[in-house]
Amino acid sequence: MKVILKKGVDSIGPVGTVKEVSPGFARNHLIPNGLAVEATAANLRWFEKGKEKLAKSLEKSLEGAKALAGKLADVKLSYTREVGDNGKLFGSVGRTDIVKSLKASGYVVDKSAVKLETPLKEIGESEVEIRLAPEIGAKVSVTILARKS
Repeated sequence: MKVILKKGVDSIGPVGTVKEVSPGFARNHLIPNGLAVEATAANLRWFEKGKEKLAKSLEKSLEGAKALAGKLADVKLSYTREVGDNGKLFGSVGRTDIVKSLKASGYVVDKSAVKLETPLKEIGESEVEIRLAPEIGAKVSVTILARKS
């Protein structure tokens, strides 16, 4: 099934790309989540008319993402988690924790922008990537401190 991407999707492409994807992926994920529309003749004509407006909008959002990336580069987040007698951490620090801390600091970031393979489960300092746009990202310093239970 051919679709036109309304928003950039990491695994498929940037905004405005016409791509062939599996029908299930399009019907169950891309179209219901507002990420794409079916590439019909009418939608292709509509998209061609709005390309200039879309380019301006995309440029503006990229400028905002670059500015936010510059601000996020200096952010240092700190969490205190309980540890057992053997030094093992109880719980972890995940995407939701990072998003909530960034929001409390005044930075609104989507949960899907936090590129964290697995939750952080070790005491110490780590860097977590925040992907604001396909080509724009920032690294945030995350420190996990120990608290005896």
